[in-house]
Amino acid sequence: MADRRQSVAGSTPAALAPVLGANRDGSATADSSSGLLVTVMGEFVLPGGGAVWTQTLVATMEQLGVQGKATRQALARMEKRAWLKRDRVGRRTRWLLTDAFSDLLAEGAERIYGFGMNPRVWDGRWLVVLASVPERDRNVRYRMGLELNWVGMGSLGQGLWICPWVEHEPAVTDLLQRLGVRASSFRAELGSLGSGPDLVAEAWDLPDLADRYHGFLAETESLSRAVAVKEHAEAATALAGVVHHWRRFPFLDPDLPHELLPSDWPGPAAARRFAELRAVLTEPARCWWSELDASYDC
Repeated sequence: MADRRQSVAGSTPAALAPVLGANRDGSATADSSSGLLVTVMGEFVLPGGGAVWTQTLVATMEQLGVQGKATRQALARMEKRAWLKRDRVGRRTRWLLTDAFSDLLAEGAERIYGFGMNPRVWDGRWLVVLASVPERDRNVRYRMGLELNWVGMGSLGQGLWICPWVEHEPAVTDLLQRLGVRASSFRAELGSLGSGPDLVAEAWDLPDLADRYHGFLAETESLSRAVAVKEHAEAATALAGVVHHWRRFPFLDPDLPHELLPSDWPGPAAARRFAELRAVLTEPARCWWSELDASYDC
């Protein structure tokens, strides 16, 4: 996996959340036409050169169960957010990714594709942060909590935050300084009282996250058995669905060391399943996409 310290600092949670299938408060989004279109943009349009016909998107989204009207409305919303630009070709429209949206999709792809595949080595130290925000500054407190979660910090309450990755300290420092929050940070080791797994259980909701991983594994089990015989169009549909489901996990999972997780933690199995499916589906899916888009050139 790429160095997460660099990518963590690249975008704020609010900017990258839609690309990773999350709300701006960090919770997972419900499936929507806009969210699915973001997945299609990242999986097909970005690697295909950043331009696509409206007809290609409508046809692809219809295969995913989204009607053409909803797709066009989602495109209009993306244009309003300055994510897309129109290129008029006669009476038709070719959509171009803006530089800003391309960067977000590229950063999102880096996190999505590699997440959970290369466990990091933990040195046993903790980053501990004491951050004080006055009661009157509720908006700052909300944003601080969101962004601290984003860089892998968990809350123990009363302004006390912990993370098992001390190398995240520069990113934490940058965001707290940007928000104008008074804070102190420490690098510490656990003493003779308590345990790492107990701290983790208090700071993060692991049962909920485990349920999400089990859901991903259950949803993709039958697909993994049949994937080798997929036609190109079916591969495109399957690939979009798998990526759309998986892309939330880099936002939701704090990427904890295996020493702090239950022995039956489902994260690695889910990551392997995602990588295996994507390895088989990507080539036929993108071949179908390229042929479909080219068919509208005339």
